[in-house]
Amino acid sequence: MSNELLTAPSAARTFVSGPLPVLLASALWGTTGTAASFAPAAASPLSIGAATMGVGGLLLLALGGPSALAVLRSGRIGLLLVGALAVAVYPLAFYSSMALAGVAIGTVVTLGSAPVFAAILERLLDGVRLDGRWALAAAVSVLGLLLITGGGETGAGSDVVLGALLGLLGGAAYVVYSWAAGRMMRGGHGSRGVMGAMFGAGALVLLPILAITGGPLLGAMSGLVVAGYLAVIPMCLAYVLFGAGLRHTSTSVATTLSLLEPVVAALLGVLVVGERLGVAAWCGIGLIGIGLVMVSTRR
Repeated sequence: MSNELLTAPSAARTFVSGPLPVLLASALWGTTGTAASFAPAAASPLSIGAATMGVGGLLLLALGGPSALAVLRSGRIGLLLVGALAVAVYPLAFYSSMALAGVAIGTVVTLGSAPVFAAILERLLDGVRLDGRWALAAAVSVLGLLLITGGGETGAGSDVVLGALLGLLGGAAYVVYSWAAGRMMRGGHGSRGVMGAMFGAGALVLLPILAITGGPLLGAMSGLVVAGYLAVIPMCLAYVLFGAGLRHTSTSVATTLSLLEPVVAALLGVLVVGERLGVAAWCGIGLIGIGLVMVSTRR
């Protein structure tokens, strides 16, 4: 009995320091699609993605302060550049995927592929063995995502194949910068310093793209409000939380927990945008919830 009493608080602390911040970040990410729907119709997905993570990257760099500069001056510049390049690729691929294949398909392909890419990356580079519980949780969650896609009334976009390929690129980029950030944190750097340095470096690529494509987005008050919200809340605040959780969570678990994002996106689509979901989609939401519980309570 005494061992159980000692284990329970330890498990609670582990959840609060690791999975919980990742789940909160994923919930905030789930608001991006609804927020972007209020942008001007002429705004391109490239401008929305560049504004979100370009401006948000500068905010993270400012929050990181001296610790971010220490990361920039560290000897692990190669790992930092790999992560920064992935940071720049992710929003461009993700928002373009949703524009071409539709929000549902783009989200499913991008986030549904992330746990698979994470497992492959950790296995090849870190020698991590993934247990059956994680595999089952990932499979259940991905099945839930597929049910969400099939159960909604959202039509496909103009080019599903190209959109799906860009979604795979986005999923791979998400895993790469999550892995790079986690490795630098476990190497001794603080989460805010790593996220600030990595996303600040990625902003150097994204801000020129915003300058080229951002006219329709930044030329209207609604676009400025949308860009400001996306940069501050689901970008800056969410990645502070994600970085804190990633310090105590493996890349494979973190990417599986991020599957909460499309669940939140689906719920907001129903409650705010006015979309309707079928029975299969609601079953998919339930399956993802089961998967999240499995992976967040995994020893």
